[in-house]
Amino acid sequence: GALLVSERIDREELCGAVSPCSLSFEILVENPLELYSGVVEIQDINDNDPVFPSNQARLEISESVAPGVRFPLESAQDPDVGINSLQTYQLSANPHFVLDVQTRGDGSKHAELVLEKELDREEQRELHLVLTALDGGSPPRSASVQIHIDVVDANDNAPVFNHSTYKANVRENTPSGTLVARISAYDLDDGPNGDIVYSFSSHTLAKVRELFSLDSATGELKVKGELDYEETKLYEIYLQAKDKGVVPGVAHCKVLVEVVDVNDNAPEVTVTSVYSPVPEDAAPGTVVALLSVTDLDSGDNGLLLVQVSDVNDNAPKSLQDHYDVYVPENNVAGIPILNVSATDPDLGPNSRLSYVLLQGDPAVSRLFSINQENGTLYLLASLDHEDQVKFSMMVQVQDGGSLPLSTNLSVSVFVTDLNDNAPVVLYPRPNSTNVVAPGTPARHMVTKVVAVDPDLGYNAWISYTLLQATDPSLFSVGLHSGEVFTARQLREDETPQHMLVILLKDHGEPVLSSSVTVTISVDEMVKEALIELTDVAPAHDSRKHLTFYLILAVILVSAAFFITLVSVGIFKCYKWRQSKELFNNSRSTLYRTPGPFHHIDAVRGGFTPPNFYHQVYLTTDSRQSDVLCKKPFTSSPLGSHQNTMRNGEPGLYHQIVGTASRLPKPTE
Repeated sequence: GALLVSERIDREELCGAVSPCSLSFEILVENPLELYSGVVEIQDINDNDPVFPSNQARLEISESVAPGVRFPLESAQDPDVGINSLQTYQLSANPHFVLDVQTRGDGSKHAELVLEKELDREEQRELHLVLTALDGGSPPRSASVQIHIDVVDANDNAPVFNHSTYKANVRENTPSGTLVARISAYDLDDGPNGDIVYSFSSHTLAKVRELFSLDSATGELKVKGELDYEETKLYEIYLQAKDKGVVPGVAHCKVLVEVVDVNDNAPEVTVTSVYSPVPEDAAPGTVVALLSVTDLDSGDNGLLLVQVSDVNDNAPKSLQDHYDVYVPENNVAGIPILNVSATDPDLGPNSRLSYVLLQGDPAVSRLFSINQENGTLYLLASLDHEDQVKFSMMVQVQDGGSLPLSTNLSVSVFVTDLNDNAPVVLYPRPNSTNVVAPGTPARHMVTKVVAVDPDLGYNAWISYTLLQATDPSLFSVGLHSGEVFTARQLREDETPQHMLVILLKDHGEPVLSSSVTVTISVDEMVKEALIELTDVAPAHDSRKHLTFYLILAVILVSAAFFITLVSVGIFKCYKWRQSKELFNNSRSTLYRTPGPFHHIDAVRGGFTPPNFYHQVYLTTDSRQSDVLCKKPFTSSPLGSHQNTMRNGEPGLYHQIVGTASRLPKPTE
């Protein structure tokens, strides 16, 4: 178990300026299996002398320099570390200068000459000093350099830097020639005394000069060698600016260059095998090898990342399971109306989603399509609210896993109504004429305009306005009912033919309208014909057979009503059996029961009468009988069974019958 040195150890060769200097190793102990880490620290001994870059240094100092001015001196280098490294400087005795020893950020020392007493070139043209560098060993090692100072005439202004300290960041492994910083100084003198030359100061280490270059004219500091963050993280570069005077003025500045780490070192894996080969009957859990992973980079660049592979264990998810979309009718084809969005927390193909419309209603697949990649739902054709109000569909969202998972989302598209239909006139029909007798009183309903608007709500609310008339003072139109009334009593000398143009408008936006022309004839012949008919009836029969006729009329009407109901029932049965047989034979349905009337105001309009006819009712006393001017006829199943007496509304017909007081009592 003894750890031995196999060859001579040189700490400066192994670690350079890095302290402490250590070598790491691992010890494996078997039976039982244990792993230990060990570190050998190489301690420094004082086996190196300080060394100056040159044996002598020469300075030119003007006699006009004021006391207190500092002059940097060349620094000595000592490869030892700690107490054995360079610790201080000593200056030979002289009446003009003292020595000031400074410490850098990394702990190294450098010396500066400080003028304590003014120089006089006439008294002494040059001075000779000795600078000694001492380390901290026991005994200490030293080195000396001769300093020759020439006292020259004055240069009034020295260069001045814009900043005393410059800071810059540069990535390691930056190629040579990359600009790091640009320093700048100015000199108020003219001519050569104002021309500035930039150079490295004597404080700058030789290693730094190998890594960086300085342009003497522009002051551009550039990368020259290969920077390594793992070797040095920060460089202190001392620069100076001199003018070209006989006695040059000098200014000094410092540039701090921070090296930024780059992930330029791959992890190193050390494998120590325990069993080789591994027995085939080795129990589960047997240690086969020990792994040790190291990375010389810093921060995140030095972590070892272990990635976990993804499994498709998450189905797509959406914030909502159902979408409601409202689309105005008459839309432009090809517009997007909805974006169905979903997410999948898996990675890679397992999170790549596709959107598909599931097959269902054929109208949906014909009118809608969806983008498989982003879930945008498009409308392929123009929709009509009057054709279909709602469409329901199902969107399937599926991921791209080898065993794909999916989620279904329901979408409802509602078609909103627009005012795109003008009112349609159902009654009166073109070229039809309404007849009214002279002497008809005011507020007497002559006819009624019946119209329908396929739109919905306010878009289908119709108003009626009298737009044009032969005599505007004779007739009026109900604003919402469409009923045409006499505005005053008709005179005997009225114009026989009247043309009314009625405007029908809905309440949509924009307003749509249509018009209808109503022809009304004022005819005296109607009244005379009725009077003549009443004169023909025998007066003595009116009272004698009145009861019989009334009973007979009730029986006939009831029989007709019953026969009509039976006929309709038989017809319906026949049609139902025919459609059932066609359905069983996989044929399309040939019979379809008529649907209900839509958008017709039953209260205002009733059912549409296609024509009018004249009918005369007489009592047994023809002198006391009156006339029925108009009565509607309709083929509607409901309209055909309306009771004449009960449904004698003024909007459809007018009937005047003899009162009971005028009828003679029946004889026994």
